[in-house]
Amino acid sequence: MGEPAGRAGESQSPPTPLPGISANEDPRTAPRRARLLLLVALAVLTLDILSKLIVVATLSDREPLRLLGGLLYLTEARNTGAAFSLAEGATVAFSVVAAVVVVLIVRTAGRIRSTGWAIALGFVLGGAAGNLTDRMLRDPGPLRGGVVDFLSVLDPYGQVWPIFNLADSAVVCGGALAVLLSVRRVDLDGTCGGTRDGIRGKRGSSR
Repeated sequence: MGEPAGRAGESQSPPTPLPGISANEDPRTAPRRARLLLLVALAVLTLDILSKLIVVATLSDREPLRLLGGLLYLTEARNTGAAFSLAEGATVAFSVVAAVVVVLIVRTAGRIRSTGWAIALGFVLGGAAGNLTDRMLRDPGPLRGGVVDFLSVLDPYGQVWPIFNLADSAVVCGGALAVLLSVRRVDLDGTCGGTRDGIRGKRGSSR
């Protein structure tokens, strides 16, 4: 029996994309970016923890170690403030802020489809988690622990630039990359300045 005339020339509608995903986008992109974010964060956290363990074991109660002709010094210091020894004494407040940052980034990870944003937030997550680990586990106690800093530029005691650690550097690098992506109007979903909506508009007008 032949097909009804009303359906003979009717084309099938394309499948409806998942919410937040365009029709031509691989639905596996978001999980891949989430994994990239977590891998970057884990790498930063691991390097930060190992470097601090080595510093505490080898530089405690010792004179600063001069490197690169005095361009960089290794020296152990404890920081109860923010990154780069700012606002010392506000340990509990910064511990809470760091914990909030960690939770927000983890909750956002599933929505990221941009490689750049995955790397940027991975750096921030790893750095925040690294310093939060110190605040939770080091003396004098949870939320009040001193963060181990050990990198000093041009001066052995942080007179030119505050003493910092790898976690601080990761947060700054991740933040700088996030600013660059924002300036270039790259969204978390990988589109640039609403490009996806523009593409949809063109497709709709051509039908």
